[in-house]
Amino acid sequence: MASANAKVAQIFDEIADLLELQDANAFRVRAYRYAAQSIGEFGTDIRDYVGRGLPLTDIPGIGADLEKKIKEILDSGSCEFLLKLEEQVPAGITRLLRVPGLGPKRVRTLWHDLDIVSAEQLLEAAKRQRIRTLPGFGEKTERKILEAVERYLAQTAPRFRLAEAERVAEPLAAMLRSVPGVNAVEITGSYRRRRETVGDLDLVATASTSDAVMERFIAYPPAVEILSQGPTRASVRLNSGIQVDLRVLPPESFGAACQYFTGSKAHNIAVRRIAQDLGLKINEYGVFRGETAIAGKTEASVYAAIGLPWIPPELREDRGEIQAAREGKLPALIELKDLRGDLHILDGEVHDAKSTESLLQAAAALKYRYAAITLPARVLRADPGSLDRLLNQIDRANAVDASLDCLSGIEVDVLEDGSLGLPDVVLDRVELVVAAVHDRFDLTTARQTERVLKALSHPRVSILAHPTNRLLGGREAVDIDMQQVTRKARERDVALEVNGQPERLDLTDTLCRLAVDENVALALSAGAQRREELAFIRYAIGQARRGWVTKADIINTLPLARLRKRLAAHR
Repeated sequence: MASANAKVAQIFDEIADLLELQDANAFRVRAYRYAAQSIGEFGTDIRDYVGRGLPLTDIPGIGADLEKKIKEILDSGSCEFLLKLEEQVPAGITRLLRVPGLGPKRVRTLWHDLDIVSAEQLLEAAKRQRIRTLPGFGEKTERKILEAVERYLAQTAPRFRLAEAERVAEPLAAMLRSVPGVNAVEITGSYRRRRETVGDLDLVATASTSDAVMERFIAYPPAVEILSQGPTRASVRLNSGIQVDLRVLPPESFGAACQYFTGSKAHNIAVRRIAQDLGLKINEYGVFRGETAIAGKTEASVYAAIGLPWIPPELREDRGEIQAAREGKLPALIELKDLRGDLHILDGEVHDAKSTESLLQAAAALKYRYAAITLPARVLRADPGSLDRLLNQIDRANAVDASLDCLSGIEVDVLEDGSLGLPDVVLDRVELVVAAVHDRFDLTTARQTERVLKALSHPRVSILAHPTNRLLGGREAVDIDMQQVTRKARERDVALEVNGQPERLDLTDTLCRLAVDENVALALSAGAQRREELAFIRYAIGQARRGWVTKADIINTLPLARLRKRLAAHR
């Protein structure tokens, strides 16, 4: 389709959307829809067509009024009628109409019933489970909307995977901490909340004087552009493309600044409302009663000033953490030190005994008490002797090192029909079977769900790996009913994996929360295939903490004897 045709068709579709949003005459809406389709499918470039003096009214669905509007679009690139319609609705609602799966009727309901007029508000409402209460929506639709709006927001603003942000944020923060006179530096914002993607970086520092730290910041070698510069704040763009903002404040404001700039916006609004009800004011400088500062040096003092305990940054999304804090019900979130091992360490180089040895050394360096070395099914299919070699290497490792127990496992493919890609006689030889979907991501929701449910019913399966199979920025999550999957996992006592590979981070935080709510066990994994990747477990920890996960929710926090008892139930 020619670009001019596409532009006209797009504007006519937008007009139809806005008319339908305002509950206009259905005939009029259909007229613009039909015109958009007709122009979009027209085989000739419409600009050339008009240039030859041919009447647009010869095109099906185009009358005199629409002909005039088409010529206006061709001349000016816009349409006055569309601009008038946009003025009659809230500004953000036109973006809301672009969220996949949301038509004008649903947007109208969200607008009128919940006063949602932006994609950001929609995201928060979905996370707070407000959408499911609307007629014609329900729980499943709410989950789909949540996933769609998260994808839309990720695509419409430049964002960096958490691991990418970490590679530039931590060296920069370390450099600033080394500047003479600097007392403390904290990386705040969505990075500190461990969001899976980060739009920019916000740093807060305290120093005896701001001059030195500001000079070092703007002269930082990776900074390729100074966006703004002042005595206590500055912004630069790094060669990675990410923007970094720095604020320097006095020590007595450090806690308040960390709380303020960590966010989220919705959480901070809720905190400020509580403060206002108490006659207080909270900003980045502290907590004030009138002109008198009563807190601000630490984050704990800020929360205490409004009668709340300190809330972990990962929970600050206004998803119930304020109420939980008020009621003394904040979860004791999982920490790295709680993990006793990793149950999904892939050894694809089992032909080389040093590969297994290297992976176990890295696990020991993390102070793990046990580690499961899992053989990928693809390796076993290509080399039938690989399982014998792995089991022999595990036996030798256990004989040599008493501080780390090594378990044997296989990562087996879930086939399209839900059966497993290896026979039971092979699976019976290992202590742990990790099931994973590796192909046919395009199945319908019903077929994909049925496929995974059948795999979960296999008596040997202990863990379902990376359950939604998404790749951040590369592949969307498979279309699957995770509510059904979660409940089947609970029924079969199968753990759902939280995979820390930076491009996966699967399960998402919201699905971790679903698992917690459904009392389903989780298994935190680095998804490592090389020794250096075992450290990716920190990203799995971040996902789990955002999902309100505690030590009790995770099977690889269990002592080895209890873990083996659990695994034995699947043999």
